[in-house]
Amino acid sequence: MTHLPDLSAPDLAALLASRLCHDIISPVGAVQAGLELLDEMPNDPEAMALVRRSTQSAVAKLQFARVAYGSSGSTLAQIDMGDAKSVAEGLMAFEKADLNWSGQRAYVPKNIAKLVLNLVMVANASVPRGREVEVQVEALEPAAEITITARGKPLRVPALFRALLAGELGDHPVDAHGIQQYYTLLLARECGLGVALDIAEETATFTVRPL
Repeated sequence: MTHLPDLSAPDLAALLASRLCHDIISPVGAVQAGLELLDEMPNDPEAMALVRRSTQSAVAKLQFARVAYGSSGSTLAQIDMGDAKSVAEGLMAFEKADLNWSGQRAYVPKNIAKLVLNLVMVANASVPRGREVEVQVEALEPAAEITITARGKPLRVPALFRALLAGELGDHPVDAHGIQQYYTLLLARECGLGVALDIAEETATFTVRPL
């Protein structure tokens, strides 16, 4: 099992909140900029398009975060993997990489769905210029078996994620920039699942399997 540095619950909550604010500040700021343009040029089509697309992006990010980070109703809640797919598709519609998601649909313990969504984010970060992120849900019962593949050039799997996975973080603290990657592996540990990473040329494969 991957060894993770200890974080207190308040620190984890604060860092995740900072990450969420970082994710949505850009589209919300663009909405504000578009509204300011509309004050100067009412009915300007470019300003209207900016407000519309930025609002859609902010909503998609918040809907994704609600499932990927949130409690989804209660600590014992289950999540429909079809709903997880929908919010992932909504998020990725505003990213550079295409998302292809296939496989079994079922209600699963919420942390399994959250794990998959967070791995989608890590995979997306691995292909900054964007090509493809593929999710294959091979099995959910009796145990989850899921493969997430990032394809792109240049391939840049986040260094912190690789260090956390290898248990080689050293004395470097986990900050707001890297908290999502830490949270991903924390979810895997809570689910009793392991995450393996295989990198080959322009492909990074994240494999989720029982420990």
